[in-house]
Amino acid sequence: MSLNKPYLDVPGTVIFDADQSRKGYWLNQFCMSLMKAENRTRFLADPRKVLDEWPMSEEQKAAVLDADLNRCIQLGGNIYFLAKLGATHGKSFQQMAGSMTGMTEQEYRDMMVGGGRSVAGNRYDGEDGSAQPQHQPQGHGSGKLL
Repeated sequence: MSLNKPYLDVPGTVIFDADQSRKGYWLNQFCMSLMKAENRTRFLADPRKVLDEWPMSEEQKAAVLDADLNRCIQLGGNIYFLAKLGATHGKSFQQMAGSMTGMTEQEYRDMMVGGGRSVAGNRYDGEDGSAQPQHQPQGHGSGKLL
C-alpha cells in the first residue's frame, strides 16, 4: 500500500521524507565522513577512489563528482549532510543555496534579505510563481557548487 503524499507537488522542492532518507542513506553517510579532516584530505586528493569505497549508486557518485547539489538532493541527499560536502570545497551554506537556486551568492543574499521567495504562485506545480520550472534557473548562477 503506497502512502498518499500530497506534498510532492511543491515546485522547486524535494521533501526529505522516509523514502528519500532510505534512498540517500549511503550518500548522507559519505557526507558525514567528511567531518574528519583525514577523510576530507583523501576525498579532495582522489574523489572517485573515495566514493568507490561507499555503496552509493553510480548516479549518486556522479552527482557528487559534478558537485550538483540539486541532483544529490533528488537522489536522497539531505542538505544538512550535503553542507559537509560544500564545506569540504570551501563553500558557505549561503554559496551552496545560491548555486542550488541558480542564483549568484549576491542574488540569493538579496532575495533572503528582501524576505525570501514569495509563496504567491509557488504553492503547487502549475502556478506561475518564481519557483516554477518555467522560471528556473533564476539569475546567473551555474546551478552547481563548483
